[in-house]
Amino acid sequence: MFQDPTLLPWASAAENVFLPLRLRGIGRGAAAHRVAEALAKVGLAGFERARPAELSGGMRMRVSLARALVSRPKLLLMDEPFAALDEFTRHRLQADLLALWREIGGTVVFVTHSIYEAAFLARRIVLMSPRPGRIAAEITADLPEGPTRRLDPAYAALVATITRHLEAAHGTTAPA
Repeated sequence: MFQDPTLLPWASAAENVFLPLRLRGIGRGAAAHRVAEALAKVGLAGFERARPAELSGGMRMRVSLARALVSRPKLLLMDEPFAALDEFTRHRLQADLLALWREIGGTVVFVTHSIYEAAFLARRIVLMSPRPGRIAAEITADLPEGPTRRLDPAYAALVATITRHLEAAHGTTAPA
């Protein structure tokens, strides 16, 4: 999943989600249930016929996520998919992604420049150094589940830990 939704502008949400299945040779009839299910999982039931121009930025990202999920991958690579969204939409999609990940399982590799996003989403955080890019630190995250996750003191502590390690990698301070 890319930073931009990369949807076909002339195609409906359902047609955009159907694309990877069509490329695998799965017929529209055989794929219809999976497409509807993927759109429902991302909260877009009822928007199957909407074209990208008729959807908000967050909804377009949800279509992109549904398209990534419809083929039921064991590994999902997400390259800053929420970076261009407003904070409220970004938080909502992060919470939705966590819920989907718990339901579906598999592995998600999520690339972000946001310390807060990494702390909220990750179980394992791999921090990269500046050029040349190398692994600067690995941090295991174990935050409580639920809607108050961002308010938990463990979240604030994890943000502080990530910040210290990034500062050390950039040569501004040493980790405590």
